[in-house]
Amino acid sequence: MGIIAEKDKETIRDMFGKMTGPAHIVFFWSDEENKEYGEATKQILEELSALTDKLHVQYHKREEASALAERYGVDKTPAIVFVQADGSDTGVRFYGIPSGYEFTTLIEDIIDLGSGTHGLSEKTVEELKQIDKDVHIQVFVTPTCPYCPRAVRIAHFMAMVHPKIRAEMIEATEFPELANAYNVYGVPKTVINDGAEEQEGAVPEQVILQKILAAVR
Repeated sequence: MGIIAEKDKETIRDMFGKMTGPAHIVFFWSDEENKEYGEATKQILEELSALTDKLHVQYHKREEASALAERYGVDKTPAIVFVQADGSDTGVRFYGIPSGYEFTTLIEDIIDLGSGTHGLSEKTVEELKQIDKDVHIQVFVTPTCPYCPRAVRIAHFMAMVHPKIRAEMIEATEFPELANAYNVYGVPKTVINDGAEEQEGAVPEQVILQKILAAVR
């Protein structure tokens, strides 16, 4: 039985039809960590791949592909890693199942990365160019949070336009120890460079930009 409803598949197929190029994903799951979520995420990706010839997914059990997981810095599963055609990292990540409101985030990321588009203002892109240090953004979410996708998308946009930025959606209920470590009591919560800067709630991109600039000073 499929996870994606038949009525939604036609809509998604039409959305994917607007892509101007391919999107590439390396997916890791495990029998030892969040197995049920990993299997469901794998099925979601398989069903999405069947809707377009522009989505290419590699599937790996983390235990059997430890060197590849280490290459991309994947330390937990399930993990969706967006890459370029040559395997180079885009910095865009999903840790945990992209369900609920985050399912739309996944669809939109596929389209943007396949088409080379993003939703940031030119001013924000220009200011991001100032950054010459690595930036790690973690956005903690839950599937039922209607405000979380915007926070994730802003972080992912920033990774799309700057090679030193890695931006991760983290499903808080699947990784409770990590959420507790960063005192995640409400979502979305954006954590920059392991807590150098933090932001609760969905805020404009300029707010996250200023937090990033403060974190790398």
